[in-house]
Amino acid sequence: MAPPLKVIIVEADPGRAALIEESLKNAGLCELSVVSDMTRLTAAIAAHGPDIVLIDLDNPSRDALEELTLASSPLDRPVALFVDQSDAGLAKMAIEAGVSAYVVDGLRSDRIIPILDAAVARFNLFRKMRVELNATKRALEERKTIDRAKGILMKARGIDEEAAYALLRRTAMDQGRKVIDVAAALVSTAGLLS
Repeated sequence: MAPPLKVIIVEADPGRAALIEESLKNAGLCELSVVSDMTRLTAAIAAHGPDIVLIDLDNPSRDALEELTLASSPLDRPVALFVDQSDAGLAKMAIEAGVSAYVVDGLRSDRIIPILDAAVARFNLFRKMRVELNATKRALEERKTIDRAKGILMKARGIDEEAAYALLRRTAMDQGRKVIDVAAALVSTAGLLS
């Protein structure tokens, strides 16, 4: 059985906070903490380490939205933001900041669990895409470094590309290092000598 989700509920109105808590407790899937003072959100997140942050605002301002998304670390965990009123600019800003679910027309108890599920799924999808993008960027940078190192060897030794790569590979194996590490050292050294 999976451990319960840790959820921080950000709600200034105690009555609304109680309704949200009741809805989540009825689902039986959550360990809950409530933050009523928005200025304490960062400390509450640090103390509780939630899996998801649920924020309920009547009418968010741009400043409040920016402060909340920074405090709730939307790239570290899913953030579901429920608002009563919005405009396209605020919605766009929230999504660009990494908010996983931006729900207009307030928070209704029958919608909380499906929206949290969708926020978690969307967050996981985007996190996977960020990881893949970073791996692709790193692989491209490594490829560029290896190509530069091959070019240096080709020029210095008068060999073709295949022989230059074989030399890099053999050197890496002899030294118990990765090809990229040998290539980076060669490129760095060549930069110092030129």
